[in-house]
Amino acid sequence: MWYLAKLIRGMSIDQALAQLEFNDKKGAKVIKEVLLEAQDMAVKSCNVEFKSNLYIAESFSGKGKYLKRIRYHGRGMFGIMDKVKCHYFVKLVEGPPPPVAQPKTGFEQASEYVQQLRNRTIIHAL
Repeated sequence: MWYLAKLIRGMSIDQALAQLEFNDKKGAKVIKEVLLEAQDMAVKSCNVEFKSNLYIAESFSGKGKYLKRIRYHGRGMFGIMDKVKCHYFVKLVEGPPPPVAQPKTGFEQASEYVQQLRNRTIIHAL
């Protein structure tokens, strides 16, 4: 579920629905239903003019309940298995999605780190 939530974060609603349509994971169907419901709620209750003028600002999943069940094995043995559930949260914002920032190269990250180390000050020193 986390993988799919991270996949659609920052996309427009139409683009996210298209990505989930062709994903074969079990959670894709659930997330697609949640997005469609959130889109309808935004149009009806939050006075959004166009339903396709939304983008996904936040999308994450959290830990939910889990149930312990018994799984029977041979010779009178058994094991304990967990039926795991999760919570999914989404936040839609009106407008076009923000542009994607280009990731920094390793050299740029290293030079920023070295500069940060050089700018340190020692407290209570002469």
